[in-house]
Amino acid sequence: MTNRAVLISGAGIAGPTLAYWLARHGFQPTVVERGQGLRSSGSPVDVRGPAISVAEHMGITPRLRAARTEVTELNFVDDSGCQVGRIPTQARRGDSVELPRFDLATILFEAAREEAEFLFGDSIATLHQDAGGVDVTFEQAPPRRFDLVIGADGLHSRTRQLTFGPEGTYVRHMGVWVATMPVDNLNLDRHKVLLHNSPGRAVALHPCRGKATAAFMYRGPGDASFDHRNTADHKRRLVDAYSGAGWRVPELLQRIRKVDDLYFDSVSQVRLDRWSTRRVALLGDAASCVSLFGDGSTLAMAGASTLAQALAATPADYETAFHRYERDHRHLVAPKQRAVRQATALLIPAGRFGIAARNATTRLWPFASGIRLIHQGLRRRRAASADQEPSK
Repeated sequence: MTNRAVLISGAGIAGPTLAYWLARHGFQPTVVERGQGLRSSGSPVDVRGPAISVAEHMGITPRLRAARTEVTELNFVDDSGCQVGRIPTQARRGDSVELPRFDLATILFEAAREEAEFLFGDSIATLHQDAGGVDVTFEQAPPRRFDLVIGADGLHSRTRQLTFGPEGTYVRHMGVWVATMPVDNLNLDRHKVLLHNSPGRAVALHPCRGKATAAFMYRGPGDASFDHRNTADHKRRLVDAYSGAGWRVPELLQRIRKVDDLYFDSVSQVRLDRWSTRRVALLGDAASCVSLFGDGSTLAMAGASTLAQALAATPADYETAFHRYERDHRHLVAPKQRAVRQATALLIPAGRFGIAARNATTRLWPFASGIRLIHQGLRRRRAASADQEPSK
């Protein structure tokens, strides 16, 4: 069979999902991951919409629901910790599942590990494509040849750099920086996410089923000197950015100095004219990072399923498969990328007036929701009455 040996770079969300589906379709997937294991840091993520369907077909929905957080509302708080705004989250969720990112990654990895090869603690060093395949050298493992290579290695994709060129050409900084770290002994209500704002800055505490996470988000320009692997520099940037902030921020800054598991990066989007070049294609954040606020995990799972289906439909014609995958999946990605500015304005208002206006707006949301329900009920009654009217 042709084009069956597939190398996938990245064992986050997209990579294991793709490996699972490729194996089910008769391919031989190999997943290479730079880390020694699955990444444990990161904020809780949502699995919703098309990703729920993917999870159901994988048979992992019960595990996702068992791992879901118990959060029902987002509370905005002032310097003294008093609530100044609130957004209910449970009613808006529908069939979606919020769970810790590490739990989702673990569930996907365990679904794929029996039928896919995983190489941890290694990464792609070079790629050389020819008419018959791709020769790959690794940082650690011996060289190998594959039919296809899929880059699912995130915002700072090594695969994309090797095939499409420097990161700066395609990565667009969105004017925000983000960091997350695990925290404990904060006595958080398991049903509430707390978010504190000062102009251009936000700090959120998520209870996350007893494994609380602190998230820092602040406005700031891009920085060409930024190194996403320099943890000492990340800590310095955070301490500088949050100097003078109130609420529990001073306590959290003290914890930053000691924490080992800190994630820090720019909030960025990836914009590419195409997601493949010959035998190499990109998936997930490597292809179309929608930023922190844009359902990245949902899009990663949906995109992986779409790509696997396309390859299974035309296994001897990878170019057609890549084109079909990109055509179908871009329809999901584009609106999420457009919505980022609104999410930034909601979570990180630039000034005090913006914070006050946002808080006031959230206090009106229950009334707006009630009005929407009344209007929906009236529309249903009118429709039912119209159906019962005798025809003339």
